[in-house]
Amino acid sequence: MLFAVPPLAGHVNPTAAVGAELASRGHEVAWTGPASALARLLPPSARVLPAGDDSGGGYAALHERWRDLRGVGALRFLWEEALVPLARAMVPGVARAVRGFAPDVVVCDQQALAGPLAARRLGVPWVTSASTSAELTGPFAGFPKVGEWVAGQVAGLLAEFGEGGGDGGDGGGWDPRFSELLVLVFSTPELLGPGAVSAPHHAYVGPAFGARPAGPGFPWRRLDPGRRRVLVSLGTLNQEAGARFYRAVLGAAERLAPQVQLVLAAPAALVGEVPGHVLLRPSVPQLELLPHLDAVVCHGGHNTVCEALAYGLPLVVAPIRDDQPIVARQVADAGAGVRVRFGRTGAEELRDAITAVLDDPGPRRAARRIQASFAAAGGAAAAADRLEKLT
Repeated sequence: MLFAVPPLAGHVNPTAAVGAELASRGHEVAWTGPASALARLLPPSARVLPAGDDSGGGYAALHERWRDLRGVGALRFLWEEALVPLARAMVPGVARAVRGFAPDVVVCDQQALAGPLAARRLGVPWVTSASTSAELTGPFAGFPKVGEWVAGQVAGLLAEFGEGGGDGGDGGGWDPRFSELLVLVFSTPELLGPGAVSAPHHAYVGPAFGARPAGPGFPWRRLDPGRRRVLVSLGTLNQEAGARFYRAVLGAAERLAPQVQLVLAAPAALVGEVPGHVLLRPSVPQLELLPHLDAVVCHGGHNTVCEALAYGLPLVVAPIRDDQPIVARQVADAGAGVRVRFGRTGAEELRDAITAVLDDPGPRRAARRIQASFAAAGGAAAAADRLEKLT
């Protein structure tokens, strides 16, 4: 099995779990993508076949330009400056990886469009790894012009590589975002809601968790057993955009004291001085920390949301861009949390939202219902079962 992935933690993490499960069953597994980034995100034993720019500087510069964009501007940037150029850069390396590794199946992240392009050209079966469920819920149903523009980006990329099709209306009949063989969805219909697209080849396997590279040590003894504990995290890519939000967090922490302890994952330079009942860390071992928490405040990243719900934790979600508003809507519609406005929420509104998910039994009941659906879906083992059936 060859996994084609972009250099993004939220997209690599599920494949690491599935890859480990496949390896434990005796399969050969490798990853292809920008090698230096993947080396930081995958276990040291992972086999990485380089594809795409490996300098790292290009991605840092993209992030600097991307972090303050919102709405349609962020979507245009994602396609024009990130996804399409990444596909162009990765295609030669992915093709080399397919020829050299000779996989039975290529598992392609939805944002690693080079995977389907290379696999299709070389006649190798490919499946989709949907590390976010946003595109399976008709995200552009209310914005047809936006949907047409995205379809045009897909069709243009395919035409550039001599592959007619996409959903750009030219009748080619294929779309690199969605395999017609198998789509692995790392979520469940209980979270996606009734609007989720479903087909026999869509496998809702729930989140897949596996070993992750070790981070800095965590001061476990500072967790206060006498207080309810809430994690606040904006993920790895959005911290710099959070300066104003962090001020609201500290204001909410003051109003929640002494009953609640906040664990804030953020750069100290952006947060400043914090009171003693706030535990500030630049990063946290999230999967290990979640069993010790009562709720999570986050930006609506698919990984963080699913990890919190896998532990039955209700959420306060403050979406910033991209798929995050869609994921936040899923959480709110499922009753598993409260959505607030990232750019406008003040200390009192955030305090009220945190209090609501801690004190109202409804969000916790809904979170536990989704937790049960995740457990029943099977995670990495279920994904590996579906992949094995293709070989």
